Amino acid sequence: MSADTHLDQARDSLEQLLQNQRLPASARAELADDFSQVQAMLDKLEHGHIHISVMGRVSVGKSSVLNALIGESRFSTSALHGETRRHEIAQWDEQENGALYLIDTPGINEIDGEARERMAHEVSQRSDLVLFVIDGDMTDSEYSALQQLAREHRPLLLVLNKCDRYSSEQRAALRSSLLARLDNLIATDNLVEVAADPAARIVITVDADGNESESERTVPPDVSALKDRIWEILEAEGKTLAALNASLFAGDLSDKVGARVLAARSELGDKVIRSYSLVKGIAVAVNPVPVADLAAAVAVDISMVVHLSNVYGLPMTRSQSGTLIKAISGQLLLLMGATWIVHLVSSLLKAGSIGLSTLLTAGVQGSVAYYSTYVVGRAAQQYLAAGCSWGEEGPKRVIKNILDSIDLDSMLADARKDILERIRTVKG
Repeated sequence: MSADTHLDQARDSLEQLLQNQRLPASARAELADDFSQVQAMLDKLEHGHIHISVMGRVSVGKSSVLNALIGESRFSTSALHGETRRHEIAQWDEQENGALYLIDTPGINEIDGEARERMAHEVSQRSDLVLFVIDGDMTDSEYSALQQLAREHRPLLLVLNKCDRYSSEQRAALRSSLLARLDNLIATDNLVEVAADPAARIVITVDADGNESESERTVPPDVSALKDRIWEILEAEGKTLAALNASLFAGDLSDKVGARVLAARSELGDKVIRSYSLVKGIAVAVNPVPVADLAAAVAVDISMVVHLSNVYGLPMTRSQSGTLIKAISGQLLLLMGATWIVHLVSSLLKAGSIGLSTLLTAGVQGSVAYYSTYVVGRAAQQYLAAGCSWGEEGPKRVIKNILDSIDLDSMLADARKDILERIRTVKG
């Protein structure tokens, strides 16, 4: 598949995210920053821009590496701890079309582990290539951040800066140690040695009379190996890098959108379940004919499942809903037979009672009906949320987990209270 095809696919994925009509307005507002990044990434693809970010500890020379690449002092450097306080960006005019941009970031050891992982994620999301700069053997915070970047599956170069401070033997030993520790994280070709801001050298000169004098000689930066490796990568897969970055970003945001849509559906589904549970509880409680109670119970449950299936975008007919309810009820009968016996006994008691006793037994039966519909609704909700599947655990385990998560006594008491209050309100 060509690089242009990859780019077209990435562009299509991003545009589909922007045009997603399933996302509720509230969820879109929560993801506003992400969607603004989608638009920025589309613009980036349209203009063929490549973003290269640098990351590393404070004072390893991140800004110096970028200045050496760009050939001028565009990024802040200082002896002060942590000079870079925010992300900085500059255009790299190595290409005629000026499509390359270099991005500096704050030092990773100035922030805690959670914030460091978040920054690594954000940097990798907006970068087509990441330069991770170190100046010696890696610290734990560096290793952790590098692992996070590797998990993001972005192209990554490890840049060993300040190599002028080491002898040839020390550099070889350090390189060997780093590659051994970073096995499967960094390829050998992607560990590059540079001296972005070499220390001045002391030069001793002797004049004709034999007098010695010392002077400092500025040494130019040596980032040629890094520049060569960057160009090798960009020439081989520049467009593919941009497409890969956009596709990974789109996939990540698509997961967020899907989770937010599911959360919105779950929230609405919970309201539907409680509403139908109360309706069924009242219907069963006020109906004086036991057999009619059971018919009403089934009708309410079927209507609830049909409603839930529409909420989850997987419409079911009443017949299909009835089949699902039979499967759920079968598992319920196995798992909570005693509750169903209470339901039937309560129905018989209500048939032979009058006045206040009728109201009390109706409240008992209605609360059990409320509970049973709530469990049926929760089970149907999980089935629909999983795309009409019980998953690997099967219906029995799903329903048992639901039953275990419910405080039966508390729910029955609350349901009975709500039902009796509604009945009294209607009769009053």
